[in-house]
Amino acid sequence: MSDNLSAVKTEDRAHPRQWKYSSPSASGLHTVISPENSACKVTWAFRLNLAKGESYELYNSELELNAGIIAGELRIRCTQPAADARLGRMDSFYVPAGTAVSVEALADSVSYIGGGPYEGVGAFFVRRFDPNLSPGPVRQIHGEAPYQREIFMTLNQEVPASRMINGFTWGADGMWTSWPPHQHTVDLEEVYCYFDLPSPKFALHLSSRYPAMVEAVHPVSSGDFVAIPEGYHPTVSMPGTRSSYFWIMVAHRASSRSYELAKSDFGV
Repeated sequence: MSDNLSAVKTEDRAHPRQWKYSSPSASGLHTVISPENSACKVTWAFRLNLAKGESYELYNSELELNAGIIAGELRIRCTQPAADARLGRMDSFYVPAGTAVSVEALADSVSYIGGGPYEGVGAFFVRRFDPNLSPGPVRQIHGEAPYQREIFMTLNQEVPASRMINGFTWGADGMWTSWPPHQHTVDLEEVYCYFDLPSPKFALHLSSRYPAMVEAVHPVSSGDFVAIPEGYHPTVSMPGTRSSYFWIMVAHRASSRSYELAKSDFGV
């Protein structure tokens, strides 16, 4: 779990040009972004790769965890509370700190996992992906063309948890997401974890700590993670593909665990 932990010098981590991280494809659990290797203070992003037949015990004594399955099929077992479920692509599960979950790969699998400080709020649960769910707290449509995107919450703010709000986002073909540019610096950090963008396909992730400017432009493909410790973070995909990512949002304090705190740029 020590991947990338010394990849960026501490004095350089604050600049947006250093906010892109590549996640490993080797088997096992990998720490991709954490307060140890990034400008984030309260946010962790992990990647769990398992070949068919491999198992892993997912456990953390301090962090709440929310896993989104990007590829493959898993069987997860939890003893407290008792649970045994088969999960597929885009399904997800939440694990409070101090709870162990056995994860077995029924097919080669990749899961992206968000982590944030656990403060005693939040209980284990499984969420099945349903693309036909009526719009509401879990499935949402944001924006309008050319920046309309679909969101499926894996951990929405209406569900009790300590610091995190997480979900999947899909943009339209060749279009923008997270537009207009917005920031929630005072209240929340975020990480975008990209998938369904196999190289040479790509999207562009724009980062800036300041309004009405761009400090860094990161080409991103499947497996790339971008930290958003502060500032603005719109994305746009190349024609023929969509900007698709699992996002991890962690509040600096429990009272800021809200999806409605963003402030827009460009006068909109």
